[in-house]
Amino acid sequence: MSTTEILMEIQRIGTALRVCAVDAKTGLEVVFQAPAMAGQEELKRLAAQKIHYVATKNKKEAKNTDRFSA
Repeated sequence: MSTTEILMEIQRIGTALRVCAVDAKTGLEVVFQAPAMAGQEELKRLAAQKIHYVATKNKKEAKNTDRFSA
């Protein structure tokens, strides 16, 4: 996983947190929910994992699209 800076905005909505996380290097943005009792380090870890997952998924989709566009 990347060690780039992740910017996070956290909003409490009842018993949950809405987390918007942006990879500062790529600008890739993800949004997820977590329990309100989740700690800051856990939220950072979850954000990094989701950014990595979405970036990998986007690369695979782009590769498949390129293959079919020729």
